[in-house]
Amino acid sequence: MAGLSLMPAAEAGPLEAGPLSPPPVIAALRPSEYTAALIQALHARPGWVRGADAVEIGSGSGVVLAAIGALGAATLCGVDIEGVAVASGNFLLHKMGFGERTEMLCGDMWRRLAGRRFDLVAANLPQFPMPTLGYDGRLPSWSCGGRDGRGLLDPLLAGLAAHLAPGGRAVITHNGFIGIDQSRAMLRRDGLALRVAATRLVPLADEKLDLMTPAILGAEEGRSIHRYGPHAFVEMHIVEIGSDAALD
Repeated sequence: MAGLSLMPAAEAGPLEAGPLSPPPVIAALRPSEYTAALIQALHARPGWVRGADAVEIGSGSGVVLAAIGALGAATLCGVDIEGVAVASGNFLLHKMGFGERTEMLCGDMWRRLAGRRFDLVAANLPQFPMPTLGYDGRLPSWSCGGRDGRGLLDPLLAGLAAHLAPGGRAVITHNGFIGIDQSRAMLRRDGLALRVAATRLVPLADEKLDLMTPAILGAEEGRSIHRYGPHAFVEMHIVEIGSDAALD
């Protein structure tokens, strides 16, 4: 997957409920504009969430799962490659009173979920086209989607048909500069449809812009990437995925 190493050092089982200590504060786990837009989209679709068996792939801080729990999901499952993210989400969800319906798994994408289907899949995965690098206060996986930005997105999309329950839907973030038509065609081969629910402009930090794959940057300047003096913004989509009937 574009040179990415997605496997953790060891995969653990579900975290046990019980006394929990606050996990360390990690900058990469702070909710972003992407997180806020995803939560807003879920708030706009409460009927999709209420009573659902829900999973978030790349659960990070756990705040999206917390929003899903507050909207009335029946069960909450979070999966993340980073152990500290699993611990952070577990702590938050127990603190908010969702512990009895929470399952947190440390593992690679769909690997821990073989044979399971969900009514709702949420994801806000790294999709930035740049090499895998570490930064002070951030996890090595921060923002990086490999040189084409699709190193994590494509495996997510490839697993949806096997993990969505009949009538189930996915709600995910999707950067504008990594080819939404490519994602739509990929899903159509699996009998799924993609609909853009919302598009937002979000700030593009210099540290990421400087690392962006040059070919993608050149192709997307003025298209999905907009500069105003020293400031740059990128188009980010919230997309809904499911069967044609499910999205009606």
